[in-house]
Amino acid sequence: MSIPGDPNPHNPYAQPQPSPYGQPPAQPNATPPAQQNPYAQQPPPQSPPAPPQPPPVPPQGPGGGYGYPVAGAPVGAPGVPGVSAAPGAPGGTGGRGAAGWLWAIGGAVAASAIWGSLLFATGGFSSEPSPDLAGYSYTSDLCAATSMTPFENAHFKAKANTGSSSKDANPQHSGAQQTSLDTMWCNVSLQQDSTSTSAADYSSNWLYSAATLHKKTDPAPEFADNYRSYEKQDTSIGYKVESVSGIGDEAYLVTRNDESSSSGSYVILGVRDGWMTYQSTWSSYASGSSTSKQPTSSEVATMLKTSATETLKRMRSSSSR
Repeated sequence: MSIPGDPNPHNPYAQPQPSPYGQPPAQPNATPPAQQNPYAQQPPPQSPPAPPQPPPVPPQGPGGGYGYPVAGAPVGAPGVPGVSAAPGAPGGTGGRGAAGWLWAIGGAVAASAIWGSLLFATGGFSSEPSPDLAGYSYTSDLCAATSMTPFENAHFKAKANTGSSSKDANPQHSGAQQTSLDTMWCNVSLQQDSTSTSAADYSSNWLYSAATLHKKTDPAPEFADNYRSYEKQDTSIGYKVESVSGIGDEAYLVTRNDESSSSGSYVILGVRDGWMTYQSTWSSYASGSSTSKQPTSSEVATMLKTSATETLKRMRSSSSR
C-alpha cells in the first residue's frame, strides 16, 4: 500500500501523513498482513488517538501546498499553474478563497483611485502653493525699467553724480533673489531745471521705487490693510488713503495731509498684480527761501500713476523676451 507523500511507495518504514481533514477513521477489523520473515522488525505500536483537529482547510492540489504542483505532475492535472480545473475541484481556481482575494484586490484598487482623485482635486500632491507672478520676472536693474517721462515733463531731471564711487551714483539700483521672494529697488535724486545752486535755495526731491515677487505667500490678504494702516496712525501727521482703479489687481494712493504746504509733499502709490507688489514713493522738501515751485500732492499722484502704468508694462515685456 502506497503512502501519500512518500516518494517510495514500497518503503515499509514510511510514516503516515496527516490528513488535511483530521484524523482518518480506523478501518473496522483491519488485520495486519502476516510477516514472512520471523526475524523481521515488528512495526511500531499504534499511537494513541490524536486530539480533535480544528475545522479542515480547503483542499489543496495533489501533494502540494500553496498552489504549487507536485514535481513531475502531468500537464493538465488539477492544481498545475496555467491550467484551470473545474470549479470546486481540488486546486481549482473557482473556489471561494480565490474569489475573496479578487474582491479584496478590486476594493483596494478602487479605494486607491478614489483617494488619488481627491488628492488631485484638492491639490494634495502639492506641498507648496503655485505663485501667480502675472508675467513678471526678476530684473537686477529696476531703474532701467522705471518710466521717468512724467517727471521730466514736469521739469525734473536726475541730479548729476557727485563722486566717482558707487555710493555717489545716481540713480542707484539693487536687488536680490531669494527662496521666498525676489526684491528690486531703484532710487533717483531729482532736481528741477530752474533750481539755483545757491545754498539758501535748497530743495530735495526723491523718487524711490521697489518691486517684490512673492514666491511662497500670496500678498493679497494683507495688501490693502498695509496701506489702510496709514489712516490709523496716531501721530501729528495725518494721511489720506484712497483706492486707485486701472492699475494691476488693486492699487492704493497714500497722501500726506499737507496740501496747502509749499515746502514739499509725500505721496505713496502701492500696486498689486497677482503675487507681484510694486510701490513708488515721492518725497520732496524745499527751504523757505527756495524760489522753485514744488508740485502739489495731487500733481505728484498723477505723475506716480502715469509712471507706474508704463513701468509695469515694461517689466512684463522684458520678462517675456
